[in-house]
Amino acid sequence: MDCEDMQMIISEEPNLSERKEGGKRGRKPGRKASNEKVDIKAKLERSRQSARECRARKKLRYQYLEELVADREKAVLALRAELERYKQWSHKLGEGRIPNGFQQLLEESGILKQEIS
Repeated sequence: MDCEDMQMIISEEPNLSERKEGGKRGRKPGRKASNEKVDIKAKLERSRQSARECRARKKLRYQYLEELVADREKAVLALRAELERYKQWSHKLGEGRIPNGFQQLLEESGILKQEIS
């Protein structure tokens, strides 16, 4: 390419400083329409509704977790009672006595076969 070709290419490119003002992107300052006020009110109402729904979901989540904790606490108490019973049985077996309910436990677990009468 020679110098004349380069000048022709440069002269054919559009001048960026001659850009139209309407071609700019984004929000135009000072152009607030009356429908924007309606949009803002609708947006605020949607936001309020969303907040109400969020609080309701949060309340349900906490209720679910409280029920879950209560169920687990009941299970823990039942297991502690069972553990205490086994401790007492162990103590009685150590003394050579058979505790109440111990034979039934052995039969249920299949260690001791039930007698058929």
